[in-house]
Amino acid sequence: MPDHPAPCRTRSYPDSATTVGPPCGDSRPPAPSWPPPPTAHPARRRPASSRGRAKTFADISEWVADPANTSIAELGVDLHRRPSELTLRRAFSAVDDDRLDQALGAWMWTATSVVEDRRVIAVDGKAIRGARTPSDPASTAPHLVSAFDHATGTVLGQLQVTAKSNEIPAARELLGQLDVKGALVTCDAMHTQVDTARHIVAVSGAYLMTIKANHPTLLAWAKSERWKQLPINRVTEHGHGRPVTRGVKVLQVTAAEAGFPDAAQLMQVRRTRTVYTAGGSLRKPRKSVEVVYLLCSLGHLDAPVRELAAWAQNHWRIENALHWVRDVTFGEDGSRVRTGVGPRVMATLRSTVIRLLRLDGYRGIAAALRFHGRDPNRAIALVSTAHERL
Repeated sequence: MPDHPAPCRTRSYPDSATTVGPPCGDSRPPAPSWPPPPTAHPARRRPASSRGRAKTFADISEWVADPANTSIAELGVDLHRRPSELTLRRAFSAVDDDRLDQALGAWMWTATSVVEDRRVIAVDGKAIRGARTPSDPASTAPHLVSAFDHATGTVLGQLQVTAKSNEIPAARELLGQLDVKGALVTCDAMHTQVDTARHIVAVSGAYLMTIKANHPTLLAWAKSERWKQLPINRVTEHGHGRPVTRGVKVLQVTAAEAGFPDAAQLMQVRRTRTVYTAGGSLRKPRKSVEVVYLLCSLGHLDAPVRELAAWAQNHWRIENALHWVRDVTFGEDGSRVRTGVGPRVMATLRSTVIRLLRLDGYRGIAAALRFHGRDPNRAIALVSTAHERL
């Protein structure tokens, strides 16, 4: 019987010059290049930018190497000699992290605003958990202390400390780098310190500090005041499907009574949250009550009850609008950038991106990252035109 030629196994792709398989009539097995390389099906291998966030240096190098990314030429990058991952690592390790934070903080300061003749700044710390080395039990996560503008959600400055206990002196050092004259600084219980309060008042600023169990004498004094005789201001809001009622009472005090420098007002905030358990139309409400005390250096003429309550509530924007976004949307705690100044530099850049996106009118950061990830040139345009919105 005559020999029949082997069936043709050659496959071509309309969007690529790649041809896979032996030529027609060749009985040899297919070449080991099957399945087709990533260039044959670009959709199979998306660059880091199309995933909406770059968590590693490999992600960044993929974004730089993307042929569609031509706008990086505006940053002085030669499109025919794009930096590799190793070059990017060396560049990041050579950055002066302190000067970078100061430069970007000064730039972002121009985007802040003053609400009713007063700037309000929140101070809080955050650990970069992903920067710990899993194989080293003695490895610790670096802590970053940030100054955050209430009104615009802008990071005004940042310092790195080696442990959480070092956040207290770092907060004073950070505030010393900022112009807090006439501003109000809000702090959580960790930073409710006599030295911090004196530092703020010495530079003509004011404070609003939370009182908790780390100051037992101050907390016992706050609870002993006659709150039942004072009028209460109530506000009910609905967030995440749960009604939250805040009852606020304010008492005029003196520094001698409180044993705290320049204390002028003591505030009690009673938060009542109502959570409905599962059960369809027969859902039963379950209430939880939390009572918080705060101390302010401003009198009732400079800080009425409503403004005090708003400042106390907006302090937690640093957690919701910054730390949560960096953790969940950018995956900061899952980042594998661990060496040198890399974790701090990446955290600084994430905070800057968040502010630039909000300046551009985006409220949802995740959706904004996806939008800019679909075209690598959009990210360059966002940065290069930022001065028009500052």
